[in-house]
Amino acid sequence: HYLNARADDVHAVGRQICLVLLGQDDVSLENIPEGAILIAADIGAWDLARAPLKRIGGVVCGHGGATSHIAIIARSHGIPAVLGLGDQVNALRTARDVALDGNAGHVIIDPDEATRADFAGRVEAAAKERAGLTIFKTVTPKLADGRIIEVAANIGSLEEIEAAQEAGAMGIGLFRTELLFMRHMHLPSEDMQAETYAALAKAFAPYPVIVRTLDIGGDKPIAGIEFPDEENPFLGWRGIRMCLDRPDIFKRQLRALLRAAVHGNIKVMLPMVSDISEVRQTRVLVDECTAELKAEGVPHASFDLGVMIETPAAVLIAPALAKEVAFFSIGTNDLTQYIMAADRLNPTVAKLNDVTNPAVISAIEMTAKAGVAAGIMVGMCGEAAGRPDLIATFVKMGLTELSMSPASIQRAKKAIMAMAAEG
Repeated sequence: HYLNARADDVHAVGRQICLVLLGQDDVSLENIPEGAILIAADIGAWDLARAPLKRIGGVVCGHGGATSHIAIIARSHGIPAVLGLGDQVNALRTARDVALDGNAGHVIIDPDEATRADFAGRVEAAAKERAGLTIFKTVTPKLADGRIIEVAANIGSLEEIEAAQEAGAMGIGLFRTELLFMRHMHLPSEDMQAETYAALAKAFAPYPVIVRTLDIGGDKPIAGIEFPDEENPFLGWRGIRMCLDRPDIFKRQLRALLRAAVHGNIKVMLPMVSDISEVRQTRVLVDECTAELKAEGVPHASFDLGVMIETPAAVLIAPALAKEVAFFSIGTNDLTQYIMAADRLNPTVAKLNDVTNPAVISAIEMTAKAGVAAGIMVGMCGEAAGRPDLIATFVKMGLTELSMSPASIQRAKKAIMAMAAEG
């Protein structure tokens, strides 16, 4: 499994050798010109993450969808992207210029003068709107009844801290720890993890930093964990299921989180929960780790334990779950795909992956109701949390924390303030 996961690396080396033998240079994203639109059948999230993102004008891809990793990276940095074009992406091979509307999913090849003028006007209007939104950077959004709505950032690495702070994030609502694991040839040590989580806690103190425990599965294998071949990795051995089966890995992460909690407001949430026993088993492991650290004389502090609501099972047992945990965070990307039984990476069923579908909205409402009744915080960390057209709906349901791509934060704060003004 580990060697299978390295197939891309092997292909890349083979490609380099062929290019040297042919006397050709490889296509490198490092030298991409300012404002260029990147067009590919597929592009790895890692390739895009390493590219000079400030210079990329847009991304067009044959593969992927609105909630794929490429889309999330592009959205975080405010880069227009249209994904899931399939074979139609080949029509762009001979294009000299491309007009791209990431909101509507439109790609226009070699646009005429009228289209150019229209797009230029819209780009200018968008830039003005962004400039106008900067006044919301330092705003703490409050409702008419005095309730504060926390607008936080979703990030996956320490390199993204600056973007979140620049946007005015009120903490981190989702720190994806899997990138920390995927970056290395070996599983990251407890010390390395503790340093990373502590740096996060310090950067945003006194605001909360919600760290999601390792959410890895057969669809994104990592070094040091052998995954079985699975027909449906999204329904397989992933998230909390894998962690509880591998306490050697899970306890190392929990110990690192307990150590980091000394430095700020760390909260921890469990992904892919579908049974109360998963929370109880985790709590036993947290208690074991606390006892070990105490015996070793290592400084540590307790943290709030919460769960991600992303399986239909979690929604249906939400009233019981709410009595066991300190908070809920609704992961709309996975929740939508599981409720609609539609793979979110499959462009042919993309239209089913709609968070506004009555079934998905009903699930969010049931979750919020259970959390509010139990007096615990209910937040959302899926991409839907940053949608201005839905924010009022979520807040009226009782959500008090919304976490999103840094690029969406100021617009979300504006939407909440507009709500408060309407009373």
